[in-house]
Amino acid sequence: MDSTLTQINSLKRREGAPVNARDCGACQIRHRAVCARCEPDELETLDAMKFYRSFEAGQTVVWAGDRMDFVASVVTGVATLTQTLEDGRTQMVGLLLPSDFVGRPGRDVAPYNVIATTDLMMCCFRKKSFEGLMASTPHVSQRLLEMTLDELDAARQWMLLLGRKTAREKIASLLAIIARRDASLNLQKASGRVAFELPLTREAMADYLGLTLETVSRQISALKRDGVIELAGKRQVVVPDFDRLAEEAGDDSDGGVLI
Repeated sequence: MDSTLTQINSLKRREGAPVNARDCGACQIRHRAVCARCEPDELETLDAMKFYRSFEAGQTVVWAGDRMDFVASVVTGVATLTQTLEDGRTQMVGLLLPSDFVGRPGRDVAPYNVIATTDLMMCCFRKKSFEGLMASTPHVSQRLLEMTLDELDAARQWMLLLGRKTAREKIASLLAIIARRDASLNLQKASGRVAFELPLTREAMADYLGLTLETVSRQISALKRDGVIELAGKRQVVVPDFDRLAEEAGDDSDGGVLI
């Protein structure tokens, strides 16, 4: 048994996964991921099925139209979903943050390009095995349905953001989304003074929001000048008053943009 565990840990080191990630109950994304509602025996089944894959920043996880034989949860890092038109134009259509689900059970090919924006680690499952687990484990299928509906709500809110919000509101909205997710992963609520690492470059923010790089830089500088945010280092963002950031984003009283 000890030698088997040593082999498993060795494999996970090679794949880039921390050794303690083997313990599903202690996983940092456990309470938000597709396994959030699983009972201990169900976690054991998932634990026996899972494997880890790591990608460097800029590396493609899968191209649109390619066969995708696995599904996964993002454990650490950020990836983007992009779609390319026939003339080569590319649009970023989504962000994958820690705990987000990658892949679609029942579909053979990937609908979008999935590209690692930062160094990325994913907890993966072979698609056929996962589909079988869904059929026998209602907690997994129920949680995946909840996540899919949340994703639908977020997409509708994002349509509003892209179609009606000003450049300043777009930047504030994206910062608020990332702040809320960061707080949620730490079992906290985004309120008062919050700080988080910005996982996107300004170029990536521009692509995602449909803005120019110059506009993104100008609006971030304006938010900083007005005291809405503070910048510490290259990626650290401090929000002195989250309610004010939410107001700048044009969010409504129950939280605005969902993610």
